[in-house]
Amino acid sequence: MERLILQSDWDEVLKYAYFETSEKEEKAWVSYKQGVQQSIHGSLWNQGVSTSGVPYVTGSDGFTVQEVTKRSITVSYTDDSVNLYRKFVAPSTSFKSIHSERKSVVSLDVTGGGLGVSADSEGKLRLWQTDTGEVRRELVGHCADVYTCQFFPSGIVVLSGGADMQLKIWSAETGKCAATLIGHRGAINDTAIVDRGRNVVSCGRDGAVRLWDVGQQQCLGTFQEIGGEVNSCCLGDVSATLSLEAGDQATSDREVGTEGKLLVLGCENSTVQGYGLQNRKKVFEFPTHGPVNTCAFLSEVTAVCGTQDGHITVLDLRNIRVPLQEWKDSRSAILCFCPYKGGFFTGTGDGSCFYVDSQFHARVELTGSDCDPVYAVKCDGSDVYTACRDSRIRKYSLAVCGESLV
Repeated sequence: MERLILQSDWDEVLKYAYFETSEKEEKAWVSYKQGVQQSIHGSLWNQGVSTSGVPYVTGSDGFTVQEVTKRSITVSYTDDSVNLYRKFVAPSTSFKSIHSERKSVVSLDVTGGGLGVSADSEGKLRLWQTDTGEVRRELVGHCADVYTCQFFPSGIVVLSGGADMQLKIWSAETGKCAATLIGHRGAINDTAIVDRGRNVVSCGRDGAVRLWDVGQQQCLGTFQEIGGEVNSCCLGDVSATLSLEAGDQATSDREVGTEGKLLVLGCENSTVQGYGLQNRKKVFEFPTHGPVNTCAFLSEVTAVCGTQDGHITVLDLRNIRVPLQEWKDSRSAILCFCPYKGGFFTGTGDGSCFYVDSQFHARVELTGSDCDPVYAVKCDGSDVYTACRDSRIRKYSLAVCGESLV
């Protein structure tokens, strides 16, 4: 797949000529790459700044600037056979003090109520304000690294899991641990919450996927014969589109909202697998190009998965035999997804974070990471947040991304 690549700190570089007294032009590099072909390189030049602080930018070597603001720039590359454009969006804020310098931020979630939660490679789990980045609470109780954290739908309860093989449920209001779920025999990689959260699902390096009763802190069921480590999981309501068989045993009255739910698993053995959440029966198994790092539902009938070797596969759950769409460009591992408006944001191992729309076109890229992997991306309805190896949490305005996300 062809792509445009822009210097990660382009917004800082292209504004310097306005603030400095020297008359030298400032420039950022830009490249066009298609498959294994040699890249074409050019520059974007600052030739001055308007009274409102917006730089005047021109390009070289076939690169043209179509539009520029303080936080975004739309660049195109054109030659005899190519006409490609991409909108690059810079962060509105980069939170540097939520986590310690040189500690990777490995998991992240946000609420529409102004709270964020994130975990780092030092094992720190912290609650913070999304407007200022001020840390409100540190959630202390895990005895090893935390790999996954997310809010319950209420926005005031947090679910976390990690290397200590424990799931913990926390009050965001007090910072206290309300429950601990024990049963995994290996690190917990990912979690999913069923409806309002009386039940949750966890998956891990022990190859087990478990359905839990939060109130009684007990395991209600285990999904068997998956075939190895499970890296990711997601839940979708398919009751209107798929017919899931009844289970062989009566459903526990402690299960709430499991009927009609499909559990999709991203597996280290290079498969995506689907199970009825209530009946525990396998619905499908789809072979992928490599270990599956992440998966997500895009709609009632579509799901997307990303692999370690950089493939993105979109599946129609009504016809699992042939992918709805599948592609690979020159990026590295696909690490995370965040569904949005029928498409999705995705973060990769080379620091790229971009939006793929419902027609599978990548038109918007979120900049800021200089080749550091983006481990998580989340949206609160007005902004997008990314978690990065460089210890920073970056915040991007959806309004700046604009119509390119539709």
